[in-house]
Amino acid sequence: MQNEPLFSALFEPELVKEIYQFGEIQHFKEGDLVMDYGKYIRMMPIILNGTIKVLRMDETGKEILLYYLSSSESCSMAYSCCMEAKKSEVKAIAEDEVELIAIPHAKLEEWLCKYPSWKNYIMRSFNERFLELLRSIESIAFHKLDERLIAYLKEKQRLSGSSVVKASHYQIADDLATSRVVVSRLLKQLENDKKIILYRNEIKLLPALA
Repeated sequence: MQNEPLFSALFEPELVKEIYQFGEIQHFKEGDLVMDYGKYIRMMPIILNGTIKVLRMDETGKEILLYYLSSSESCSMAYSCCMEAKKSEVKAIAEDEVELIAIPHAKLEEWLCKYPSWKNYIMRSFNERFLELLRSIESIAFHKLDERLIAYLKEKQRLSGSSVVKASHYQIADDLATSRVVVSRLLKQLENDKKIILYRNEIKLLPALA
């Protein structure tokens, strides 16, 4: 149980044992679908390693990035869909090699009553995702696209721990709900300002971007 120290910092020892007893370890490659629109969700994922991005589609079919999930984090929307037996309204995609543990629907409510740490974890997850959604709304409503692009690149850098961000112009455009042409123009301007270096499907962030 190489991730047991991670869980031991969050949950009671008895709950850690149950997580490994009833949870299912799953692996996803970069680009794999973890959750998809319109599908019933039978489990709640807790990320062990890697990063997942969660997207939402509007009525026109355009997708926008809601938030990222990384080590020890979970998707509150997956939890909600599990508990209410609803179809997913979001899509989750593996950003890199992802390992997660899938908690079955049957245990979610049971653990709320049985383990205080689980209740705290779920409430904290809802609060963190809510704050991230507020930041996304604020960014779309009040920030210029160039500011959103820089914030996007910095967040990718924070999650990966690398100054080299792996993302195509098309992918960035999809995540920011804009066009590739606009993204390419803004990235080229950042390169001219010596804040980034552009490579094929990679972007190196320079200290001047801070």
